[in-house]
Amino acid sequence: MTTTSEKNGILSQPKEVWAVAGACVIAFMGIGLVDPILPAIANDLGATPTETELLFTSYLLITGLAMLVTSWTSSRIGARRTLLIGLGLIVVFALAAALSGDVETVIGFRAGWGLGNALFISTALATIVGSARGGTASAIVLYEAALGIGIAVGPLLGGLLGNITWRAPFFGTAALMAIGFIAITVLLKADDRASLTPTRLSAPFRALANPALAVLASAALFYNIGFFVLLAYSPFPLGLGAIGLGLTFFGWGLSLAITSVWIAPLLTARFRRTTVLWSVLPLLALDLVAAGLVIDSTAALVVAIIVGGLLLGVLNTVLTECVMEATDLPRSVASSAYSSVRFLGGAAAPPLATLLAEAFVPATAYFVAAGSVLLAAVIVLVGLPALRRVDTGSEPAMVEAEAIGVGDA
Repeated sequence: MTTTSEKNGILSQPKEVWAVAGACVIAFMGIGLVDPILPAIANDLGATPTETELLFTSYLLITGLAMLVTSWTSSRIGARRTLLIGLGLIVVFALAAALSGDVETVIGFRAGWGLGNALFISTALATIVGSARGGTASAIVLYEAALGIGIAVGPLLGGLLGNITWRAPFFGTAALMAIGFIAITVLLKADDRASLTPTRLSAPFRALANPALAVLASAALFYNIGFFVLLAYSPFPLGLGAIGLGLTFFGWGLSLAITSVWIAPLLTARFRRTTVLWSVLPLLALDLVAAGLVIDSTAALVVAIIVGGLLLGVLNTVLTECVMEATDLPRSVASSAYSSVRFLGGAAAPPLATLLAEAFVPATAYFVAAGSVLLAAVIVLVGLPALRRVDTGSEPAMVEAEAIGVGDA
């Protein structure tokens, strides 16, 4: 029999759960926050498009590398301390970025921001699951809702504040994260140090030797090139102001959130996960080709970006589910290793896109991104024998939750 508390579990949560979930929203906002202010930063600081794209590269590169050690860290000092260190780093580096006087310094501080984000988001969901009412399913829905809100609101907030000055989004993030830091300090209980089980530092590196995980990580690396060309390069050919860019990528993030939470589960309930992957990846490649073909039409390019968000939401969720099922390894370790590799693609994509645009024509970046996504589809098809396991079976809810937390990071 289902109780009332179980039905309303997602809304009837302890204060500490809402504190962590609220901080999650702000943390995920950081992914797209700088998108609408890239042209403004380039103009005000006298930076080239490639230099401004390094704001994404430094953030994603350090986030990816840090993912290799976050499970080692949290398993020794506890989730609460890891969360607070992550939040504290974001506050310090976001504030420092806002006060910077040249683009090189902002790039450096975004790297520190990435370290804080990795420590926070890799630990947040496990904390929510451990404290939530109504079962793990409610906790996962709450976390996914926070992810979707953050991804959608980040560009919108960046656009609104960026219309004042490019520094304002950084100041805003520092202030919001400081509030999150205080909330978690007050509301989240201290960890039981006796219950901690240390993870080996080499575990994520050894995980990549598994054939199934290697296939998924390789596919995700090339897929992420398409993801971040669409997200990070598009503000330049769009030619919109900060508010216009904010609204565009709000639509992109909202589309991604909708398909991630609702459409992807419907597809995987009817089709094999691997079938969804090799079917949707070519659709994303076609969307990127379309973006290149209509690059001179702002309205058409906006449509291509939002359609891309719909496809990206499906792929993000299904790739993460595949990682959960692919191996006998601890899922948090497998997901850390996978996420680290895929972030390398995200780190390389933004400056690669602007360099291609400068060397050839602006549409070249989209065409190369489409080829990269097609390569990801080929890797999935060639690797199907190693991926048989991802289409059968399911993990215990707590294990699944931990994997989603790292995979969505």
